[in-house]
Amino acid sequence: MDPSKIREKIGRFRILVVGRANAGKTTILQRVCNTRDNPEIYNSAGEKIDLAVIAASRERGLHDIENEMVFRSNPGFIFHDSRGFESGGELEFIKVKTFIADRSKESKITNRLHAIWYCIPMDEAHRSFTAGEQKFFSQCDTGSVPVIVVFTKFDALYDVAYSQLRREGKSLKDAQELAQQRAEERFPDGPQLKFLKGVRWPPKGHVCLPNMNEDNADCGALIERTAGTLNDEMLEQLFVSTQQTNLEICMRYAIER
Repeated sequence: MDPSKIREKIGRFRILVVGRANAGKTTILQRVCNTRDNPEIYNSAGEKIDLAVIAASRERGLHDIENEMVFRSNPGFIFHDSRGFESGGELEFIKVKTFIADRSKESKITNRLHAIWYCIPMDEAHRSFTAGEQKFFSQCDTGSVPVIVVFTKFDALYDVAYSQLRREGKSLKDAQELAQQRAEERFPDGPQLKFLKGVRWPPKGHVCLPNMNEDNADCGALIERTAGTLNDEMLEQLFVSTQQTNLEICMRYAIER
């Protein structure tokens, strides 16, 4: 189908973003939508919510996962945020689990949840997985909705690798040049992926995103991995055509078709 007809049929691509408050989620969404602006927030009835009301709700510990985040630069994406989930509290977990179950069974595909991005920051090595994360991957069956684990702030592991190289006797210059390569080579055998391979409900894939706060940050890996996990051709086409940050991916998918 033509992408315009797919958008007419499905509407917008809906993503649940899960992760800790300091995982850099908003920055990644800004990169995906090619903007520096904050998103606009809408309730489930499609009514815009004043940001002051959102801020007050956060201070009181209130958050509605049904609220929709939309960036003006790319309104083709709808994001939901599971704020406060990292604590591992039963109430927060039930809210997320219920939301996923309900949205995955929506009769209208436009209201259905299409993907989940689970963000885990790598600058907190002392607690790679919180109680909430362990509970999610051991107890939450997301059904046909693919989960992509996003290891954010991956550049924090460059500093760890740099320190290791210096202790091994490498010069300052050599350690700086080799740190990124060392971190990327050792990560596949690290505790993070070993944990994800052993859980009951493993993700469909993972990506490592460093330096997302820089102007030339590239989230192409997240776009490509997400597209590759979608088992519905129309959803795949909708997602690829909606993302605006990677023309190469659009061209490749068009050529393949």
